[in-house]
Formats: sequence, structure tokens, C-alpha cells
Amino acid sequence: MVAFKEWAIVVDALGAGEQIIILRKGGIHEGKSGFAMEHKNFLLFPTRFHQQRESVMEPAQVRFDQIWPHHHDPAQVRLEFVAEVVEWSLLDSLAAVERLHGQHIWREDVIRNRFDWGGSKCVYALAVRVSRLSAPVALPMLPSYGGCKSWIDLEQEVETAEATPVLDAEHFSEKLRRFQSVLFVST
Repeated sequence: MVAFKEWAIVVDALGAGEQIIILRKGGIHEGKSGFAMEHKNFLLFPTRFHQQRESVMEPAQVRFDQIWPHHHDPAQVRLEFVAEVVEWSLLDSLAAVERLHGQHIWREDVIRNRFDWGGSKCVYALAVRVSRLSAPVALPMLPSYGGCKSWIDLEQEVETAEATPVLDAEHFSEKLRRFQSVLFVST
């Protein structure tokens, strides 16, 4: 079973249906090539990087303060959501990334830093359909799950067949259209 590592506050926003976007440059352990879109379906693996609080907009900082105590046990990770990538694009202009403003919780300076980080000026934008597992799953935090990387192979299977979408089809389609409308604008 494959999982995708993302900040706990972003996983929370995805799970609440506040955003359908994941922006990714790539982890240090992914090498010079950076992030690669390797999997269409994956579990969302919330990470505990504490500085994420300062990297999101103020309303998300308030939410971070509410959820942080529930994600602070370093011995385990709680999985609640599965995602399916429905569209993705490599954005190689900062203007394209900035047009996504209002569709995610990251601060603009964080987005610019991600875009500029490394040898190439780009960022991947993924639109995902998120579903809630029928029951949360607590897994032990194994050493193989650590490190700065996007994809991890879980050492146990997690049942996803009974997961239900966090957004109904109409609301998801509306958010997806908004995502697509700013991505595919002629520049």
C-alpha cells in the first residue's frame, strides 16, 4: 500500500474539502529529478513538521493549533484519508502557480520558495479526490516512513474500499473546474 507524505494541516484541509490541491516540488531524498507522479491512488500520510504552522494562512494556523495535539505522538501515525489524482500539471511559471491563490491554505511566500527551490523553477499541482476511510487507522511510525520524501510504502495494508468522498460530486466538480480554469489559461 502506498502513502503520500503531506503536512498534517494540509491533510486536514484536504479531508475537510477546503482544498483539492496538492503542490509538490519534491523531497531531498528524491534526488535531482525531484518529485515524480508515480501513483494515482494513495493514502494521505500526515507529517508532523511543526514549522508548517507559520507556512499557512492565518485561518489554517488556528486550525493547526486545534489539531496539533492529536498529531503529536511520534510513535504512531493516524491515517484517515485516501486520495485519487484526477488531474495534474507541472507548472513552470510562477504566474500559473499564483493563479491558484484562494484554492489552498499555503502562504504565497511559501509557494514562491517551493517554486524557486532546487535547480528548476517549477512545481507540480495535483487535483485530488479525497475520501474518508470507514475508520481511522493508527500505524506505528517506522524508521522507513521517515525522511524527506513524497512516497512511502506502508508495511501493512489499509482497507480503502469503504471510503466515502469528503465532497459530493457537484462540489468536487466545481472545485476541479476552478483548478482547471486557472491552470489552462493562455499566458
